[in-house]
Amino acid sequence: MLDCQNCEKPQALKILCSNCSLRELCLPVGLNPDEFEQLNTVIRQSRHIKKGEYLFRVGEEFTSLFAVRTGFFKTNIASLDGRDQVTGFFMSGELIGMDGLSNNVHSCNAVALEDSEVCELPFDRLEELYGEIPTLQRHFIRLMSSEIVRDQNVMLLLGNMKSEERLAAFLMNLSQRLRARGFASNEFILRMSREEIGSYLGLKLETVSRTFSKFQQSGWIDVNHKHIRLTNPLELNRLVAGSNSNTETQEEE
Repeated sequence: MLDCQNCEKPQALKILCSNCSLRELCLPVGLNPDEFEQLNTVIRQSRHIKKGEYLFRVGEEFTSLFAVRTGFFKTNIASLDGRDQVTGFFMSGELIGMDGLSNNVHSCNAVALEDSEVCELPFDRLEELYGEIPTLQRHFIRLMSSEIVRDQNVMLLLGNMKSEERLAAFLMNLSQRLRARGFASNEFILRMSREEIGSYLGLKLETVSRTFSKFQQSGWIDVNHKHIRLTNPLELNRLVAGSNSNTETQEEE
């Protein structure tokens, strides 16, 4: 971070991509210093979003992607009965806002689950850089492909898995994503509520709470409010793997 105590311009304080610990998660690996400098001219001043505030809303014009620097977000849409349906969770090092690429408007809301900070990447400026930094375009294509795979995995959760398998898969997914960011993967704080987890997994609040209790009684996890410790991740993985095996067997039949 630049020392700007004596800077006259407020926008002089800026996180540079080349100095960011999350750069290898948000951006292509192997960019040279000149390419990082080009990106630094594109990234806008980082934005602070307070807990409960919207980063963007359904129907807003799509202008930028956002790299989550710190904090946690959920995306949601209004279901037919007026309730909020959670469609995803995003943590540090992940890009949010790709839902607006197809029609140039956002198709979901993005809400901060805790005080957060994002780096804004104006998409029109990124497109200009694609010709100059070919690896950048390939990187974003891979990110969009990952979004498609994530959506497919959610459909698998909702279509084939039992409630216990859904929650086990959710916890293991969080664990893997935290590990990739260098955080503790077997002990973490859930930034979302039980109700939000249920909305995402297609489960009732009572089912989510009951399944957490069952996992704890089985010795697989230790639960203290939102603090989760995976005491037997191997069994959780086996539960998820068993669901995938059953699905493949059904397809073969």
